[in-house]
Amino acid sequence: MISDVSLLAAFIVGLLGGVHCVAMCGGIVAALSFGLPARAAGGGARWPFLLAYNLARISSYTLAGGLMGGVGWLVTHWSGLHQVQLVLQVIAALFMLVLGLYLGGWWHGLAWVERAGGHVWRRIEPFGRRFLPVRSVAQAFVLGLVWGWLPCGLVYSVLVWSVSSADPVYGAALLLSFGLGTLPNLLAMGVVAERLSAQARDPRLRRLAGLLVMGFGGYALVQLIR
Repeated sequence: MISDVSLLAAFIVGLLGGVHCVAMCGGIVAALSFGLPARAAGGGARWPFLLAYNLARISSYTLAGGLMGGVGWLVTHWSGLHQVQLVLQVIAALFMLVLGLYLGGWWHGLAWVERAGGHVWRRIEPFGRRFLPVRSVAQAFVLGLVWGWLPCGLVYSVLVWSVSSADPVYGAALLLSFGLGTLPNLLAMGVVAERLSAQARDPRLRRLAGLLVMGFGGYALVQLIR
């Protein structure tokens, strides 16, 4: 089971990891924003579409978190060993350290996770094309649901974390907290895409995010060892 501190940590990871989200999803956000119908291309009219994209994306994260938390529950309860959950929690903490290295640009090993996820994405992505160009908020929501399954080392790392919760409800809550953390960056991205893309490439921001995420992983590991 994860604590309120873990939910806060997941939110902060999403917020700080926004430099990665903007860099990776910038093209998608820009394409979706620029592809809006003329009546929603500017001003406040685009906000319902942007909210639909992102709320649906977070819904997909939450569903995935619940599924992975359920996997953790099955593994723990079928084995009948408390140590299994402890091992899962250690793996999750180590993943956070690796994620920090990835975000900071010091090690790119998690890129293979995104490449592996690309096989799944190639099967899902054609479904989203059926709803292009976007003509309604409902279409935007469906596209957001598809977008939520885009292969991303950041999301996959938090999914590993959700497995360690060994609880589908808490796994879903963990991914919901993470998704809400990513919301400010990606909502802003829909409005000022070019400026945020440039900021996301700033190595200082990426290193800061990496160090802070590694701090969470280190803290979790120390708590488990004590």
